[in-house]
Amino acid sequence: MAHDESPTARALLLLELVQNSPGITAERLADRLGVSERAARRSVATLREAGVPITATRGPYGGYRVGRGYRIPPLMFTTAEALGLVMAVLEGRYAAADPADPVGSALGKIMRVLPASVAGPAAAVRAIGTGSADGVDDVPRPDPHTAAALVQACALRRAVRLDYRRRPGEQRTTEVDPWAVVVRDGRWYLLCRSHAKDARRLLRVDRVAAVHLLDTAATPPDGLDPAAALDEHLAHGWGLPVEVHVDAPAEQVARWIPRSLARCEPLDPHRTRLLATTDTPDWYARRLTALRAPYRIVSPPELAAATRDLAEQLLRASEPVDEPA
Repeated sequence: MAHDESPTARALLLLELVQNSPGITAERLADRLGVSERAARRSVATLREAGVPITATRGPYGGYRVGRGYRIPPLMFTTAEALGLVMAVLEGRYAAADPADPVGSALGKIMRVLPASVAGPAAAVRAIGTGSADGVDDVPRPDPHTAAALVQACALRRAVRLDYRRRPGEQRTTEVDPWAVVVRDGRWYLLCRSHAKDARRLLRVDRVAAVHLLDTAATPPDGLDPAAALDEHLAHGWGLPVEVHVDAPAEQVARWIPRSLARCEPLDPHRTRLLATTDTPDWYARRLTALRAPYRIVSPPELAAATRDLAEQLLRASEPVDEPA
């Protein structure tokens, strides 16, 4: 069975196989990797291009070996570097949280040799897993220390005081019960209960400037499903109510628009109403372009204006360019 992995991951796994089994043949490497012999040889070439001295011996007892005296130099990470590495690997490869995955296995080995003070926060971040940021523009990355502190606060079930930036230049202090850190499309969110409002809130981790652990206990609701709660809040937890009518059946619209963007309600067998909220009409107008059928914005007027601006921008982009004579 072929492995679904990147060429880089395959080359790393091949290096481990050659180090553990000096003299291993291309046929055995191909079998262990689940690829053709030709693909295995390409992985050998990849390692050689990276400066790893893989040697080959011909004959019935020949095979691949790592050059004599080759050793991977020891690695030393600061806490920030280790947390940044874990977050970057997770964001680029979901299976990196899985120790059975080649990249996940390599990440685990690195973490096992880190000092406890560094490995603890890194392991907490790794444990939550994440979703890929593919196709998402300008996704802000949270500070690694902040993300680790919030994940650990959730695990300890302790309340926290946060310095939170709602908008550029606007920062406030708030106390919350942290329930879960959830990642969706590369964005990091804190699902929590606000002490001041006694209500569920969804905060952007990249906007958290400081985390102060409190002595107060913080218990999440029974049966909390963080992923489902995130979807619900992303669609309905913001300031501007959204209503959009789409000329297509609800089951079809649901394939174009994720639950985190809007709730689909059938108006009749051929039309659907989208209900949601947003604080960023420009962003929401771009997301609605995923609809493959005519639609009309009922509310809010800010979204209608953002859609007109986007349409004018697209029309200008489609106009022919006058080439200089």
